[in-house]
Amino acid sequence: MSGTETRGTEIRAEAEPKQQKGQRQGSKGQAKKSKRLPPLLENGVLLVDKAAGGTSHDSVARSRRITRQKKTGHAGTLDPDATGLLVLTLGKATRLTRFLIRAPKVYEGTIRLGAVTDTYDASGQVTDEAPPEAVSAVTLDAVRQAMDGLTGEIDHLPPAYSAKKVDGKKMYELAREGKEVPRESKKVTVYEFTPISELEFDEETGRADVRFRLGCSSGTYARTLAHDVGQAVGTGAHLSALRRTKVGPFLLDDALTLEEVEEALAAEETPSAWVPLDDVPLPFGEIVADAQQEQRLSHGQTVLVRDLDGEEGDWVKLSNRAGRFLAVGSIVEIIGTGGAGIVQPRVVFA
Repeated sequence: MSGTETRGTEIRAEAEPKQQKGQRQGSKGQAKKSKRLPPLLENGVLLVDKAAGGTSHDSVARSRRITRQKKTGHAGTLDPDATGLLVLTLGKATRLTRFLIRAPKVYEGTIRLGAVTDTYDASGQVTDEAPPEAVSAVTLDAVRQAMDGLTGEIDHLPPAYSAKKVDGKKMYELAREGKEVPRESKKVTVYEFTPISELEFDEETGRADVRFRLGCSSGTYARTLAHDVGQAVGTGAHLSALRRTKVGPFLLDDALTLEEVEEALAAEETPSAWVPLDDVPLPFGEIVADAQQEQRLSHGQTVLVRDLDGEEGDWVKLSNRAGRFLAVGSIVEIIGTGGAGIVQPRVVFA
């Protein structure tokens, strides 16, 4: 009898959790509904002043938590040690990332002469050093000439330690495994590369620092340029600090830290670093559509545009007369010589 009673107790004990589980599932379903709160920032661009120490992906993940907007991307990475402007695209604006990521960028940073590292920046291991007397003999003119030689359209090698992928694997993962990292040069454009300080020689370390400003096309590695300057002046060098100040039309002065964004949202204020979708500037011309054109665009249909400024294949931004962003389109045909043409919407927001 005791065995039967025990078994019966066990069966009843099992039955109760099932009922509780059903109850929990119900409450879980309710909780799930309650968690589906609207994003605090929905569709637009957020200008973030990234701190040192975290990856760009870390910033994206934190922004998702702060803004409750899961659909978040960025328009160009910053290395973990780098700081400055990180352009985040949220909601529908993620569809503009491919246009924004190509924008030219501006940086300020510091090159340290006298030591080469495997990563080309201060996070790596020193692989070669120059004698202090060789470093102290370098002149600012020599550095300027080296930078001048790296200006314009140049062949550019990514560092072995970079997030660029080779056969689906990031180059820094191959490098850390001790494997040979295949690197292919590509054409980039350096618009400006100039020293903005005197050379500062440190007698204790035997190394010298020089600050610089760099304006360049997307895909340019400041670490590689710092390394190349070191090779040109004969002492070796690495990038010891980097801060991005501009991406296309976006300025670091208009950015906020994620802490500041969180504080603004907690106070139910729109962060000053927020650019709504309708106001996002794009690197091409804008067309104002009339009511009939707006209707066609909303259905993905082509529109005839008069006084069109552009050539076949050019991108255009399409807005209505109230300033609402309707679509990004491309010019598919120029008609005659009067400036008329056909525009096909490619990314539709209407």
